[in-house]
Amino acid sequence: MAQVTDKNIAKLSIKLLGLVVVMFAFAMWVMPPLYNALCEVLGINGKTGQQYTVVDSQIDTNRTVKVQFVAQNNEAMPWEFSPNTSQVEVHPGASSHVTYYAKNTQDRYMVSQAIPSLVPSRAAEYFHKTECFCFNQQPLAAGADADLALQFIIDRDLPEDIHVITLSYTIFDVTEMAAKQDSVAASK
Repeated sequence: MAQVTDKNIAKLSIKLLGLVVVMFAFAMWVMPPLYNALCEVLGINGKTGQQYTVVDSQIDTNRTVKVQFVAQNNEAMPWEFSPNTSQVEVHPGASSHVTYYAKNTQDRYMVSQAIPSLVPSRAAEYFHKTECFCFNQQPLAAGADADLALQFIIDRDLPEDIHVITLSYTIFDVTEMAAKQDSVAASK
């Protein structure tokens, strides 16, 4: 049986620490692009696109789609965050406007970022945001609150069997990341 020595323990500890560093790097920099590519190829996760510019504004008044709004906080995000309206009924092609409420409940300045998700996921390509708080980070002073705007259009080509769309936002604390970005920009 092999004898356990301080040298063996030190080697094992270094190997395990290296493994932890590699796993962290993989999770932070390799997995997100793979996940996004897989979701795009398979058409899952209901990720909505970037800002949309209205080209054709014809409205389908013969059809109504119910859009439900949901908000949740990432487990590390202590803010209050909720939709001001739980649902609206819209005609495809019509521009709609709703707001979400956010309040920094902490005694320090914080920055948030909201990530959208849509159900059913196949509706994502027909849900167009013309203005969204999710396009930018949202800074709030200690105790401050804000109504965050969302303006969207449901494409008239939305499949006929989709009658209800649920838009969910998860809000994350990105204060440290924003501070790092600001310090890099200031050093240039």
